[in-house]
Amino acid sequence: MSQQVEFEKIADDVKKVKTRPTDQELLDIYGLYKQAMIGDNNIDKPGMLDMKGKAKWEAWNTRKGMSKEKAMSAYITLAKEIIQKYGM
Repeated sequence: MSQQVEFEKIADDVKKVKTRPTDQELLDIYGLYKQAMIGDNNIDKPGMLDMKGKAKWEAWNTRKGMSKEKAMSAYITLAKEIIQKYGM
């Protein structure tokens, strides 16, 4: 299975976990997903009042400079850990 195919499958599977992961796990998985799909953060930082948007922006921005392939690999690893921890 190619990395791209595995990434797409695991991205679908991680949405089906029985229990909601922690906020930090969700932010980590979000940042890696965006980095793998788009690359470096290319949007303006949300305003101070948009706490959720700001947290998501920062989660993605911390991955700046990471290659899409490396982000995909890290995403797959983290998603598998989340699925194993919370079940599907």
